[in-house]
Amino acid sequence: MSAALNPTNDDWRSHLVDDFAGIRRVLNETHRIAVLGIKIEESAAPAFYVPEYAQQAGFEIVPVPVYYPDVTEILGERVYRTIAEIPGPIVMVNVFRRPDHIPAHVDDIIAKRPKSVWFQLGIRNDKAAEQLARAGIDVIQDFCLMVELQHVGK
Repeated sequence: MSAALNPTNDDWRSHLVDDFAGIRRVLNETHRIAVLGIKIEESAAPAFYVPEYAQQAGFEIVPVPVYYPDVTEILGERVYRTIAEIPGPIVMVNVFRRPDHIPAHVDDIIAKRPKSVWFQLGIRNDKAAEQLARAGIDVIQDFCLMVELQHVGK
């Protein structure tokens, strides 16, 4: 089994992405993004306008709000309540949650087996990142998806 599928010892550290080349690679591999903690348009928050930007750049966005229990659609897409319940593969999970709230979502994310998880700018949880990386998932912490999409010309 390859190290990417079964990281051992320090191999998992290769899944912690923090350089431009790694970010470019992750973005080039991505076409479908689940957005955990997405907000609704009225909030005018980064958790709405960043996924909106990604959608306009051609990415399929799958909303997974934490709040808004009565909302069934965001950005014209059906809402799901967990990552694992989303049908089909998810390439990236873009996380808009406070660092101390992330551990509650780690098992749900790992169950879906995305290629990558992106903690937005200002969000860092090294323990959760290690758990995800040990599961063979690339993790980007404390970068803005919108800014990095602009850097790669999307």
